[in-house]
Amino acid sequence: MSTLLQQDGLVATWCRINSGAETGALECSELDACGEIVPHPHPSGRRQIVMTDVYCQIAETIGHVAAMSVAVATRSFGIRVPDVVWMPPERWESIDRELPVPFVPDLCVEVLLDRRMPQDIGHRVRAYLEDGAREVIVVGQRGELQFYGAHGQLQASAFGISLSLEPMYFDA
Repeated sequence: MSTLLQQDGLVATWCRINSGAETGALECSELDACGEIVPHPHPSGRRQIVMTDVYCQIAETIGHVAAMSVAVATRSFGIRVPDVVWMPPERWESIDRELPVPFVPDLCVEVLLDRRMPQDIGHRVRAYLEDGAREVIVVGQRGELQFYGAHGQLQASAFGISLSLEPMYFDA
């Protein structure tokens, strides 16, 4: 039976297995709450285009302090890498940018396009929201959008984000 690791242990393990990832030498892996490696495959070209489009639209709507593929620490789900995150500038200033963000940013986006196992998305959404995200946006495999807040699914983004995504990149 595996035991949950404290955040310091998770960060140390993540740094060890991901040394070189920031230079592009290796693919970045995630960790579950017990410190077990969870493969995080490099996104396809299609998914990268959608992620970049989402990033740009978020930055235009609420500010240029968004980032793509940043590792974040959650208490219940380990260290995960949302596709896009956003938080106010003062929150970015307080962190070591070489390590996983020690808290969950205000906004997390997951793009399910070409994911092999999208079924864990519910766990991801809950973990992000339980650990401080104000909103989680899920972009489905057909481009459908789902917005989640602390009290469940939302009709629209609490941040006023309205994503317009190119249909040609999604499964019909």
